[in-house]
Amino acid sequence: MTDTERTDGMAKAYDPSQVEGPLYEAWLEGGYFRARIDPDKEPFCIIMPPPNVTGELHLGHALTATIEDCLIR
Repeated sequence: MTDTERTDGMAKAYDPSQVEGPLYEAWLEGGYFRARIDPDKEPFCIIMPPPNVTGELHLGHALTATIEDCLIR
């Protein structure tokens, strides 16, 4: 048994290559990254401000951007 395995078969540390690779492929195949343009609708645009003056991003920035993105979609 290696250092990364426990006796119950679960890895000691998260290995993103085992989980995220297949998910990303499914998203690509599903077309989730392609825009669907409806010519009958008026385009919508949201302006996202630059980060604060220090240039340091934090969880609040990520949360705000995520909520805005969800509302728009």
